[in-house]
Amino acid sequence: MLQLDLSLSPVELTRVLCDIPSVSGDETVLADALHAAVSALPHLDVSRDGDTVVARTQLGRPHRVVIAGHIDTVPINGNVPTRDVEVDGESWLWGRGTVDMKAGVAVQLVLAAELVAPRADITWMWYDHEEVDSSLNGLKRLAERRPDLFDADFAILGEPSGGEVEGGCNGTLRALVRTSGMRAHSARSWVGENAIHKAAPVLERLAHYRAHTIEVEGLEYREGLNAVRISAGVAGNVVPDLCEIEINFRFAPSRTPEEAEQHVRDVFAGFELEIVDLAPGARPGLHAPLAREFVAAVGAEPRPKYGWTDVARFSALGVPAVNYGPGDPHLAHHDQERVSVAQIDAVARVLRSWLTA
Repeated sequence: MLQLDLSLSPVELTRVLCDIPSVSGDETVLADALHAAVSALPHLDVSRDGDTVVARTQLGRPHRVVIAGHIDTVPINGNVPTRDVEVDGESWLWGRGTVDMKAGVAVQLVLAAELVAPRADITWMWYDHEEVDSSLNGLKRLAERRPDLFDADFAILGEPSGGEVEGGCNGTLRALVRTSGMRAHSARSWVGENAIHKAAPVLERLAHYRAHTIEVEGLEYREGLNAVRISAGVAGNVVPDLCEIEINFRFAPSRTPEEAEQHVRDVFAGFELEIVDLAPGARPGLHAPLAREFVAAVGAEPRPKYGWTDVARFSALGVPAVNYGPGDPHLAHHDQERVSVAQIDAVARVLRSWLTA
């Protein structure tokens, strides 16, 4: 079995983790190594659900913090193995997973091994299947099977946030808007109805749509409504009878899922529409005492999280949660994905200081 050395620096461990391919659905090798490494630490109570590993301190502290990160990545595209690069005189690690989010996981693993007597009890969670359909998400599965593990006063999700606190997250909705027609030979198109042509008003509505910016508890969340996929066509000489436009709506956490769905149905009134995925957002979660302390420790004004993250799962369970990890979110999933070495060290330093203060 592959062995992880948790005495490495967070930067070196990031390199090791990124060079272990763990595209969603293929996390077992990394999960096995991670499980073995933390199971060898006597101060942690370790459990496992599939490829999700949980390690807890049991010190009887008055507060408990959950610190979580996913171990899967989007598909590799020639960006492994990890290598050192220099950008504008600064050192970076380049490669798949460096930003999203193995640098954050590396920081967490090093601290999990190091912090034998933290100020609060800590539940470390490393989970699978974050980058794919939410029905497969390891954190979702764990919450359904072991909700007791989520009993905490505050949670930190190590999603890339540029080393600053990002509060809450937008919700996300995916819908299929369908137009129907009648098949015919393209040489005699007048005897059919072209479903693709009927989709033009859908695209026109999207082109003229103006997304809102909504303030929630002092943070401004930008919404977005976009076509992300169009599927149609039978053959090169056939007028198509069906066109599906996949729509993604990113909505502010002030909207309920029901309100988000109604908004999308209103925008596309008159068209057949099917909701295929819907996940609520999370309010900033910065009101909790531990959250305020953590923001002060980071020393920067919190920002909103525009993308959906698993902080929403903690929020739904009544646990205030924030995003905090190394890496520029704009470089997540990018072919030039890379993380600042200085930022990895800074995040490790802040977390270590706050957890031991």
